[in-house]
Amino acid sequence: MTRILVVEDESGIALALEEDLRAEGYEVEVVEDGETASRRAREESFDAILLDLMLPRKDGYEVCRELRRAGVATPILILTAKTHEAEKVLGLELGADDYVTKPYSPRELRARIKAVLRRTTGDIPSVYRFGDAEVDFGRRELRRAGRVVETTPLEFKLLEAFVERRGRVLSRQQLLDAAWGREVYITDRVVDNQVNHLRRKVEPDPSRPRYLISIRGIGYRFDG
Repeated sequence: MTRILVVEDESGIALALEEDLRAEGYEVEVVEDGETASRRAREESFDAILLDLMLPRKDGYEVCRELRRAGVATPILILTAKTHEAEKVLGLELGADDYVTKPYSPRELRARIKAVLRRTTGDIPSVYRFGDAEVDFGRRELRRAGRVVETTPLEFKLLEAFVERRGRVLSRQQLLDAAWGREVYITDRVVDNQVNHLRRKVEPDPSRPRYLISIRGIGYRFDG
């Protein structure tokens, strides 16, 4: 049974989440503060974490940071009432996989959960290789010729999106949705800059890309 850790300090919201997710067939554990959440997520194996940002004892940003630094790769969906784009981006930069802005519909939340579960339980091998590069999804790590190449959480999300959709042309909007989230509004130039950063880490010659191919007027295609 799919296990979900719900981290929410407002009892009414936590109860509603628990009841809705159990009705969907998930096994649910609820904790009410960030310190407990960080400990439980490292002690037990969960398939997804729903993480509120405004928590007692330790906020959601710190929980997310701690879990990723500890090597916990469990998908994290941030639940937040915040509307500022910078705060959403910060959560993604710290390693969250997606976010849902309160108030949200149960249908939207269920769809987001299913989407992150598909990304982590799909037909992609745990270690994907192309050229001299290895993408280790379990460790969320990129290696070149056996040596670890440092990537930001955002860069790894982009690489993950490319590998999952290899051979397909992806628009900048699709890449934005996959890496930043559907409600973050940034320019195409920001997407292009991030792809260029990623090229420098995976391409033998970034000036003549072999894997991250530009498709004029549309976006990019991964030919790994």
